[in-house]
Amino acid sequence: MRRYLFPLIVGVLGCAILISLGLWQLRRLEWKEDMIARIQNGIEAAPVPLPPAVDPTMKYLPVTVSGTTTGDEIDVLSGTRESGGGYQVVSGFVTDDGRRILLDRGFVDQDHKRDPRPSVRLEVAGNLHWPQEKGSATPAPNLSENIWFARDVPAMAETLGTQPILVVAAEVRGDAQGVAPIPLAVEGIPNNHLGYAVQWFMFAAVWAGMTVALIWRIRQRKF
Repeated sequence: MRRYLFPLIVGVLGCAILISLGLWQLRRLEWKEDMIARIQNGIEAAPVPLPPAVDPTMKYLPVTVSGTTTGDEIDVLSGTRESGGGYQVVSGFVTDDGRRILLDRGFVDQDHKRDPRPSVRLEVAGNLHWPQEKGSATPAPNLSENIWFARDVPAMAETLGTQPILVVAAEVRGDAQGVAPIPLAVEGIPNNHLGYAVQWFMFAAVWAGMTVALIWRIRQRKF
C-alpha cells in the first residue's frame, strides 16, 4: 500500500490544484460578465453634455458635443467585416465652449483615406473613451504617411494640440464627409474565462488519468 501512497497523494493534490484554478476562472467569468453588463448599460445610457472636468474614470460615459473639426486628423489602421481594411479617423475638434478635444469620427476604407476633410461643423453623440490598444509590439506611427497603429490618446492629443479627451462618435449630425461612425460596443472586451476554465478542467482530467495509469503500472510490477 505504501508504494501507491506517494503517487496517489501527488495525483490528488495535482487534481485539486487544477480544479481550483478552473473554479477560479468560472468566478472570474461571472465577474467579467457582470462588468460587461454594467459597461453596456453605461454605453446605452442617455447622453449628457461634456462635463467641465473629464478624466479616465468617466470611460464609456455617453456625452454630446457640438463644434467644429479642425481639419487636422490622425488615421488609425483599422478594418470592418463589411468594408475590409481601412482607417479610423480621429480629428481635432473645437467645442462650442472652446475646448479642443479628440473626436473619433469613425471609419473610411483605404480608397478614401486621402479624401479632403476640411473643417466642418458637427453635432455628435458618443462616448468618452481611453482605449488600451498600444502594446510593446505596436509599431510607432508612420508620421510621414499619417498612419497610426493604435489609438494612443495622450500621443494623439499632443500631435493634434488637444486635451487628452477622446469622444467616439455614435451619431453625427452634419456633413460626415464620408466617415461612418462606429459606436463603442462591448464585443471588443475580451472574455476568455470560460475557455480557460475548460482547459484547467481538462488538465485535471489528464492528470487524474496519468495518476491512475501510474498506479496501475506499479500494481502490475508487483505481480
